[in-house]
Amino acid sequence: MQLVVARIGRAHGIKGEVTVEVRTDEPELRLAPGAVLATEPSSVGPLTIATGRVHSGRLLLRFEGVADRTAAEALRNTLLIAEVDPEEVPEDPEEFYDHQLIDLDVVTRDGTAVGRISEVSHLPYQDLLIVQRPDGGEVMIPFVAEIVPEIDLEEQRAVIDPPPGLLDDSQAEIASSREDR
Repeated sequence: MQLVVARIGRAHGIKGEVTVEVRTDEPELRLAPGAVLATEPSSVGPLTIATGRVHSGRLLLRFEGVADRTAAEALRNTLLIAEVDPEEVPEDPEEFYDHQLIDLDVVTRDGTAVGRISEVSHLPYQDLLIVQRPDGGEVMIPFVAEIVPEIDLEEQRAVIDPPPGLLDDSQAEIASSREDR
């Protein structure tokens, strides 16, 4: 099974390094020197990581055969893809791979069916579970412990405790309004 583990950003310096947007909870395993990664677009790769280091909070990688800024800049926006055993699970029991979450049934604590997870969206500050509703609609659920307290892979379901208004706009609570001033 293939997993996207990073997206290449801009070139850094003149020796072929690039910044990367990490999309894995295990960068030390997936983005280590010597790792060979498939790419999207596939015509760019595969790429072998020569070196990696953290600079000002960003991961910088250099790939074998990429020796200057021009070659590094040509890699911009390329997705890095690792081959992963489908049976492999993260070390931390509170972490999940995207493929483990896709197609899980989503229910509220009282058992009310909400829909099925169709996608996991990785945003800079938190992940979102994109849930397809039975009526064809879609709802975005913040993937945080307060809202998604349980993932049961054996039962193939995610239990959510949605705040008012997350699933039904008519139940939204207005914290304040301009008329209150």
